[in-house]
Amino acid sequence: MEHFDAIVIGAGVIGSSVAFHLAALGVKKVLVVDRSMIGAGTTSQSSGILRTHYSVPENVDLARRSWSVFENFAEYLDDAEASAGLVKCGYLISSPENDKLDPLRASIAAQQAQGIEVRLLDQMQASELLPIARFDDAALIGYEPEAGFADAYMVATGFAKAARRRGVVIKEGVTVTRLLIEAGKVVGIDTSVGSFGSNVVISTQNIWTPELAGWTGASMPVKPERHTVLSLEGPEPYTFAMPVFKDLGSPGMLYCRSYGGSQMLVSEGTVGETLSSADNEQGDISLDYISEVGAQVAERFPSYETAGLASSWTGVYDVTPDWNPVLGRLPGVAGLVMGYGFSGHGFKLSPAIGKVLAQEAMGLSTDVSLKPYSIERFASGSLLVGKYGAGAVS
Repeated sequence: MEHFDAIVIGAGVIGSSVAFHLAALGVKKVLVVDRSMIGAGTTSQSSGILRTHYSVPENVDLARRSWSVFENFAEYLDDAEASAGLVKCGYLISSPENDKLDPLRASIAAQQAQGIEVRLLDQMQASELLPIARFDDAALIGYEPEAGFADAYMVATGFAKAARRRGVVIKEGVTVTRLLIEAGKVVGIDTSVGSFGSNVVISTQNIWTPELAGWTGASMPVKPERHTVLSLEGPEPYTFAMPVFKDLGSPGMLYCRSYGGSQMLVSEGTVGETLSSADNEQGDISLDYISEVGAQVAERFPSYETAGLASSWTGVYDVTPDWNPVLGRLPGVAGLVMGYGFSGHGFKLSPAIGKVLAQEAMGLSTDVSLKPYSIERFASGSLLVGKYGAGAVS
């Protein structure tokens, strides 16, 4: 059995980030295994939006640290050819006089207290940034200039390439069948191509985390949830210069951004379709759903009443009860570190999360405390509940 200093299960954007950061910390022998290919799972389905706006302060810190990586991706990886596909266009979020107004006001104030640049705009200023939208009902508008969107697949493969250059071994098309545990300690993994030994295993299995629960016998509350994304072609282009927009006034709490330089990518920020088992294959999208979302879009973007559907796809979130991730160790299994339950915002936080999981795995002090993200919070009731409700902006 070949032995490694650390093994990472999963080569999505989180696992690839973990692998890179392990190597950057000087870990000599690192193995990554993935059932498919680098970034080919739920990472490739990401909408790619980057922001530091969260109503959970701990997430703001992780997002800020991650943004600095996205903005300087080639330098961070020491690879002049690396690109995150970053479009720095800013992030607008608005609320009318409804139950989201006070949470938005509190979240913006908390961001500003943490040193994030967030400006309060009036309706006219917002219209200048996003002229295809109407803001006549907006009671509060926040604008975050250090935000935008990027390409999750490019980021995952960028991290993986940089990790390989540092000696990390990545095996694609390899399925883990069992976590090897002796006397309460991790000693390796069994896979479809044989066994590999290590006293340190980092699981970034995403919607397949229930497999880890089965191998350890531990309760890991997480469920796969499918969400639909639409791309609309309107009479007025949604350009790369226009900011990402979060509409807390729409029934679906829509989020929108430019797609392809002229189209609108749009999806709902609400609870999606719960799946009975892990499945990241494309799901059915009904005409009723397209019509429903289209009607919401037309309310905010009047000219899009005549927009056509250019494309559509589904993506799957790994959702925890409080819509926030589990990061850290599993009590009772020494050497096992977990990162799962990202509930739709794993990509945004992936650089910082990859680093802190690598630090935790190596027994180092972490850049941010992992205590709030502990799996034990579900039993203690110390949940990381966002202010906007399930499926929205945590």
